Amino acid sequence: MMTSKKVVELFYDVASPYSWLGFEVICRYKNVWNIDLKFRPAFLGGVMKGSGNKSPAMVQKKVLYMDKDLSRLRDYFNVPMQHPENTNFSSLSAMRFLTAVQEREGGNTMAEQVSRELFLRIWNEDKDITEPGSLSEVPAAVKAGLSESEIKELLELYTSPKMKDKLRSTTQDALDYGAFGFPLLVCHVNSKAEVFFGSDRFELMAHLTLDIIVIYW
Repeated sequence: MMTSKKVVELFYDVASPYSWLGFEVICRYKNVWNIDLKFRPAFLGGVMKGSGNKSPAMVQKKVLYMDKDLSRLRDYFNVPMQHPENTNFSSLSAMRFLTAVQEREGGNTMAEQVSRELFLRIWNEDKDITEPGSLSEVPAAVKAGLSESEIKELLELYTSPKMKDKLRSTTQDALDYGAFGFPLLVCHVNSKAEVFFGSDRFELMAHLTLDIIVIYW
């Protein structure tokens, strides 16, 4: 007898390296775990402000620890992460663009591809994501079969009031779940939302909500 898939929402921002780690792990396991994964691109800056949280970059000891921590996690999860020279940037345009990609597609396939390319652009290639020209260079759009006119349509759509409102709404949804940073995973089990913060809670998430013992691969 087939059991229904449990819905798991992933709130993330490409500006967050831990979001990339969480994104890749959950993408690897979404079929193995038989979950209905919903991408929820949101704005980390809005979550930090709305929750009253402060950037780890403001605490030198946290910065030093994070550098070592991310290097370890990069190797463990085989994610090609490098430390960019410039980490003082806004991801607002990129997250609006992702919101537009998801809105246009009405699903997750292209959003997954474009998200991964944006993560790579920041955390592997050390390239800009703040300018419209940078977003149009994202190769996932071409790989997904979009024409130049369709990419142009996305670039017009992502600056629309509708996309701005949708990103703002998704960010508020994350805050309503108690977010103070990303990634945030929300597992819906028996009409109850179980919330997990960070990229290192998958064993606990799987145990409590999916009845799974996790072995990474």
